[in-house]
Amino acid sequence: MKTIYLECKMGVAGDMLAAALLGLVDDSEATVNELNALGIPRVKYRLDESSKCGIKGKHLSVLIDGKEEEPSDDTEHGADHDHSHDEEHHHDHDHGDMHHGETVASLNVHGHPHVHRTLYEIEDIIENLNVCKEVKSDIREVYQLLAEAESSVHGVAVDQIHFHEVGNMDAIADITAVCYLMHKIDPDRIIVSPINAGGGTVRCAHGILPVPAPATAHLLREIPFYESDRIKSELTTPTGAALIKYFADIFDNQPVMRVSKIGYGMGKKDFPQANALRALLGTSNEETEQVIELACNVDDMTPEEIGFATERLLKEGALEVYTVAADMKKNRPGSVIYCMCRIEDREKILDKIFMYTTTIGVRENICNRYVLTREIGKIDTPYGEVRVKKSSGYNVSRSKLEYDDLAGIAVRTGKSIIDLRKEIEDLY
Repeated sequence: MKTIYLECKMGVAGDMLAAALLGLVDDSEATVNELNALGIPRVKYRLDESSKCGIKGKHLSVLIDGKEEEPSDDTEHGADHDHSHDEEHHHDHDHGDMHHGETVASLNVHGHPHVHRTLYEIEDIIENLNVCKEVKSDIREVYQLLAEAESSVHGVAVDQIHFHEVGNMDAIADITAVCYLMHKIDPDRIIVSPINAGGGTVRCAHGILPVPAPATAHLLREIPFYESDRIKSELTTPTGAALIKYFADIFDNQPVMRVSKIGYGMGKKDFPQANALRALLGTSNEETEQVIELACNVDDMTPEEIGFATERLLKEGALEVYTVAADMKKNRPGSVIYCMCRIEDREKILDKIFMYTTTIGVRENICNRYVLTREIGKIDTPYGEVRVKKSSGYNVSRSKLEYDDLAGIAVRTGKSIIDLRKEIEDLY
């Protein structure tokens, strides 16, 4: 399985992620030329050499009308601000005098104009890019996540949001570059480490806020992240958080991989720890994911009620649901209902457990789940097309004919499923 692992021990920003991904392509300079041919207005990409704590990597510069915007020292620990683009430091402007569809401009701390674009104006830029519809769709989805975060933080409807730093051309360029590179590399899965959000505070137009900034914190919900105990600066930006939220399949430590390429995306600032995002490209036959085990004890439900609850929980997206017989209080026979679900489905599944069972309490355990890589193929048989489930990993390989297809053939032909399975397996 083609896997990208992103190591975010120094957080994540859009430019650092793009530079790290450029280290995974065969010809990074040629790929930068491809990025420059996408037609982003006034934008030119430039890939620079960079070194942090003796590690050689790349920094992706975005030139607007030939100049790169300098990061503003706009945090309480401004000299320590590490990433190339100050993506949210003016995000708390009052929207009261802004009209729908209007582009608003202000000045940053260096006197350069910040353009405040609406989601519709950014959509116009995306639509005119010289790139396939799949990449355009990815860019739109990332901006939708940013819009929803801003909407939640400011209490403003999504269609009324005016983007500040994340609406600038350099932020648009970073998001476009990452989406283009993900499409070009085309991994089967993307695994991301727990994310270092940084620490300290960030200064915005309306005062000083804790790191992570409000929109970043919203985007990092349900994602493993932590506060730095050494670096008092914003390490994860809204753009970086949105890109990770959109593309990541699993949040976990690095799996066992055969690594073929390594890319280092560097930030501009210097710290005692290398200010770099590392991307690994390789193959892995195993799938690992974190899941939640929810369990409850019941002694006052009929078998029919438990069966119904099990069916509903599976329908709502539970990965597994099963029961184990148990001795309850007062020597009553009862059942323990176990339900496995993905972390992001926790609240929904909890609601359904309380709805469909009589329990008054649910226990939770977070587990690592190891599964074989699975895919579904099809074969032509004398009875028509039959699906084949294939699984591999951990030095094993298996295949199995789809039961529902065999059952359908058995009904039509009057043959047993056992005989059909043997006949088709002998043929193939």
